Amino acid sequence: MEAEHGIPIPQRYWAIVVIALGITLAVLDGAIANVALPTIARDLHASAADSIWVVNAYQLSITISLLPLASLGDRIGYRRIYTVGLALFTVASLGCALSTSLTALALVRVVQGFGAAGIMSVNTALVRTIYPANMLGRGVAINAMVVAISSAVGPTVASAVLSVASWPWLFAINVPIGIVAVIGSLRALPTNPGHDSPYDYLSAVMNAIVFGLLIFTIDGFGHGEAAGWIVAQVLGLLVVGYVFVRRQLTRPAPLLPIDLLKIPVFALSIATSVCSFCAQMLAYVSLPFLFQNVLGFDQVQTGLLITPWPFVIVFAAPVAGVLSDKYSAGILGGIGLMAMTAGLVLLATMGPHPSVFAIVWRMALCGAGFGIFQSPNNRQMLSAAPRERSGGASGMLGTARLTGQTVGAALVALIFGVSPNHGPVVALAVAAAVAGVASIVSLMRLRASGPAESA
Repeated sequence: MEAEHGIPIPQRYWAIVVIALGITLAVLDGAIANVALPTIARDLHASAADSIWVVNAYQLSITISLLPLASLGDRIGYRRIYTVGLALFTVASLGCALSTSLTALALVRVVQGFGAAGIMSVNTALVRTIYPANMLGRGVAINAMVVAISSAVGPTVASAVLSVASWPWLFAINVPIGIVAVIGSLRALPTNPGHDSPYDYLSAVMNAIVFGLLIFTIDGFGHGEAAGWIVAQVLGLLVVGYVFVRRQLTRPAPLLPIDLLKIPVFALSIATSVCSFCAQMLAYVSLPFLFQNVLGFDQVQTGLLITPWPFVIVFAAPVAGVLSDKYSAGILGGIGLMAMTAGLVLLATMGPHPSVFAIVWRMALCGAGFGIFQSPNNRQMLSAAPRERSGGASGMLGTARLTGQTVGAALVALIFGVSPNHGPVVALAVAAAVAGVASIVSLMRLRASGPAESA
């Protein structure tokens, strides 16, 4: 079967460059907006609380549209979804640069989020069509490496741009890169056979409601929202969620890929991903408070101390990707997450006066463990799904990541509210516990299947 052998060289190289450009734009834009929030709020005469919608609007629109766009990609082709997503993202970036009010900026960020969802929803499905089956792990690892690099350099890029130009340039620089990526996607990305079954628009609406309510409920719980409002959201989530899931059970290719979740190794891989990203976000949000408020480092030092984590992922992910073509993702993920658990425990217990070296090697251990887990886990999620359901698997991969990150951030807010004096240390301890659970879930895949990784 031709699809099993990927696409020929040099088209394969150009295709992966286009994939890397798209995912870099989507991830980098989420990272740089955080750094620019105070500047944006001041320039647009908005409060700090209101300015957070510049970030929330982007994340919300991505989360509610990932699975619908992934499902649409299975039907009309991944390249089409990816290219339209890139084009929409590029146009919205120009709109962000030209915005003169916070309301306008937030609305355009919603559109930009939909474009980013188009990129993210079929990103890994395209990787599966680009690479031969025996090299899939390497392709997934390159993706993980690009995401890690983008996350690591995001704050630096934002600071560099803001030191020489105003905040609209943070969005304007996306436009020429996006144009190049769109042209490249039309020339280099492969097409895949879709199917002509009607698209389930009602399920897409239900999906948006369910994930929207899930995010607002988790966020409200973490930030101490009124109990009555949270209960109403939970009830709405349960009712719509029940109807949504029941509807998916009757569909041959459901938008919420319940058919894939019935595959034990796929379900365990999703659970591993949610737990691991939850643990990572617990650490990422709490560590700056630990470094600055408890250990007395300044902002620049804090940024440098956090860097070893994503920096080591850049090197660990490709190695793990190559290994994942030969060894079980259950073992690799279990080992990696054990290392991450150990690193988080060591960070939580390092005492009030650690040396810089003591912090750096602990952060590097966490990054190495996460990097060893991520590529094999993503590869197994993709390879466990039938090839014609690659879009659904790709969408679930992104949804698991965003769900874990959202839960992790909300847990930090909750922990800081309950234990303001020891919040960072408690959050790191919770992160270690969640990473430990992820390690156990990863190892459970060894019993769920043998090497069921035929791409």
